[in-house]
Amino acid sequence: MKGLLLAGGHGTRLRPLTFTGNKHMIPIANQPMLFYGLRHLAQAGIREVGIILGTVHEGIEEAIGDGRAFGLEVTYIHQGDPRGLADAVRCARSFLGDEPFVMYLGDNLLQQGALPFVDLYERDTPDAVVGATVVADPRSYGVVELGPDGSIVSISEKPAHPKSNLALIGVYLFTPAIHDVVAKLKPSARGEFEITDAIWALHGTGAKVAVQKVEGWWKDTGRPEDLLEANERVLRAFPRDQLKREGTVESGAEVRGGVALGLGTVVRAGARIHGPAVIGSGCEIGPGAYVGPATALGNRVKVVGASVRRSILLEGATISGPLEIVDSILGRESRVVAQEPARRISCILGDATMLRL
Repeated sequence: MKGLLLAGGHGTRLRPLTFTGNKHMIPIANQPMLFYGLRHLAQAGIREVGIILGTVHEGIEEAIGDGRAFGLEVTYIHQGDPRGLADAVRCARSFLGDEPFVMYLGDNLLQQGALPFVDLYERDTPDAVVGATVVADPRSYGVVELGPDGSIVSISEKPAHPKSNLALIGVYLFTPAIHDVVAKLKPSARGEFEITDAIWALHGTGAKVAVQKVEGWWKDTGRPEDLLEANERVLRAFPRDQLKREGTVESGAEVRGGVALGLGTVVRAGARIHGPAVIGSGCEIGPGAYVGPATALGNRVKVVGASVRRSILLEGATISGPLEIVDSILGRESRVVAQEPARRISCILGDATMLRL
């Protein structure tokens, strides 16, 4: 069995964060979100993974390399402009060959990973397995309608009037039967080759399509608020014994809860850190600073005389002055500087942005 990890798309809903990079490389708990999908595929026993790249893919190949660090053998497949998930399958046809495969969307985080999909396939040998979970507003997702016996009644993509509240999540398992279906697909009204259309067409051939109900949390990180929620969920689930404190905590500083400190990081006297939080290498948490729960600070971040909680600060970001930052994402080398009076803000800043208050 092979894996197909999708890392294309323009990430328009995540701008300005994605003006200068690929959305799948935005860190969650200081790890590029794409790494989570790679690890889940490896944990499911998959060893060969194709990564679908779009037009903006800087940093992906450099960070992942040949996949050896993840216990994988990685092949890069260039899709170009994204034309839908089914088009990604079409582009990967030669790589996938005649093997079953797990398709994992690189901007999705799934607590239970891909192993339950593989287990269901090995137990019941369906032609496809799709994941589904209950959502409050299914209009933004592919929606599956099930009958009383659990069989599929309908599947539709982003319907205006959903027939159920079961959304398809970003993990699928297919046998080679999907390839003939994908080859015959026509573009949807959105101009894309929809995977929901492919699944429905496969179902129409009499093939067995199984539904894997998702247990635990799932997050599609399409918007900044989704990134923050995913970051918090990962941090709160992180085993405390794996949160290493390799930095220096000066006398008079307070560090409590699940907190990771990278090499060369200094927590100055008078600073406070309350976990769960991860702080990268070479950071400075200066006097009077407060880092609160659900916060991830990348390498070389500085927090001086300011407070930050439930936020993500990417590499080289700086906040200083009488300032409280909450529910925010700051891009690489960005700066937020405040003077009197003290302020509380929530913001999304792109790379190398300067904000003076």
